[in-house]
Amino acid sequence: MAAAGRLGPMRIAFLGLGLIGGSVALALRARPRAERDSTVAWSPAGDGPRAALAAGTIDEVAADPGAAVAGADIVVLAAPPLATAALLDLIASLPPGTVGPAATITDVASTKGAIVARADAAGLPFVGGHPMAGRETSGYDAATAALFVDRPWVVVPGRHARPGDVARVEGLARACGAEPIAMTAAAHDAAAAAISHAPLVVAVALVEAVAGTAASGPAEGWDDARRLAASGWRDMTRLARGDAEMGAGILATNGPATAARLRALRARLDAWVTVLEAQGPAHPDEIRRALAAARDRAGGTGAGDA
Repeated sequence: MAAAGRLGPMRIAFLGLGLIGGSVALALRARPRAERDSTVAWSPAGDGPRAALAAGTIDEVAADPGAAVAGADIVVLAAPPLATAALLDLIASLPPGTVGPAATITDVASTKGAIVARADAAGLPFVGGHPMAGRETSGYDAATAALFVDRPWVVVPGRHARPGDVARVEGLARACGAEPIAMTAAAHDAAAAAISHAPLVVAVALVEAVAGTAASGPAEGWDDARRLAASGWRDMTRLARGDAEMGAGILATNGPATAARLRALRARLDAWVTVLEAQGPAHPDEIRRALAAARDRAGGTGAGDA
């Protein structure tokens, strides 16, 4: 992958190969043959790596994590946040020399603070990464080579990351068509809470309020509402239809920042309740101004998901 910071094709190991990892592998395999990296993958179940090997997306399936990372120039931890933290512990516990001294370790998880701290504590040459793209579907079968094109790819160097490690991860992002953006872990997690993690909770809470919960059963009026539901309901609840394991890991590792955004949202919802419950008909001009202002502020944001 002849990108900035890269001297030529490298050996890249994937631990996990679902939607994001699979899309990275597909993007790399789509490059001209002379620039292609050598790729190997492992996952606990092995389904993604086997499917990728059969499709010609990767070169090898490893029998275990140690075999995958041995001799790798870049190790990509392509798993949900909690599983990524566990993989960092696993890498730190491998026999000395399994991971080469010049290797770079990165990830693609949606939160950064807890993960970077875990890598720092283990003394690993880690550069956190978060490609800001996704889909509500998961698994290697949902992967696509174009997933990251023109999307931001956040790069968060750990304490033990070397300049060459950062350059490699930036080169990986560019090879996938993304634009690397350097951020601190705290700044990333605050921003992701605002645009991705709080919206996930909002989507779930909307489903619970309108359709009911597992404990309460169907909410009153849900049968009628379900028959009328169309694009508005589909769009507002799309995040609630995502991978529950992924969502749980995101919220468990970025809870305080997400809670802060939800408190701000609650204040705005209370303000809307006051307007809508005002004595007599709600003033249409006031509502129109608020809707127009929100429309203008929301405009211009990029497509895709964290």
